[in-house]
Amino acid sequence: MSTSIADGTNHLAWLLEDLALEGVRFAVLLSEDGLRVAHSGDISKDDAERFAAAASGLRSLGKALGEFCGGHATPVRQNMTEYEQGMIMITAAGAGSLLGVATTSTVDLALVAHRMNELAARVGRELGAAPRRGGPHREETTL
Repeated sequence: MSTSIADGTNHLAWLLEDLALEGVRFAVLLSEDGLRVAHSGDISKDDAERFAAAASGLRSLGKALGEFCGGHATPVRQNMTEYEQGMIMITAAGAGSLLGVATTSTVDLALVAHRMNELAARVGRELGAAPRRGGPHREETTL
């Protein structure tokens, strides 16, 4: 899996480098509402956008089914869908962000899940922004 940033709208592709593992087809960083933020180089921008929309829909279905695993407020940790030739895994990656990965059927799932969880924590730190304390017409405050 490569993380080419030849596409001018894929500036954050470098975040996905840790998922360049044997058996990982591609990775997509997306917003919870289904917009592509970044993608690995092994998927086209158009396909990454379609994947992002579908992954967001799958995440919503997971939320709807959460009540059957403990109540209405049960949050989704990760979605995993197995196909004959691979898996789709989706996990939360910071406030309002998701990380989706497509794999082959011979992938080391434990390693991919571990790297996804590490990356999700990192994305939350990299993309998170502290609330603004001041502006051009207000006095700046220091912490």
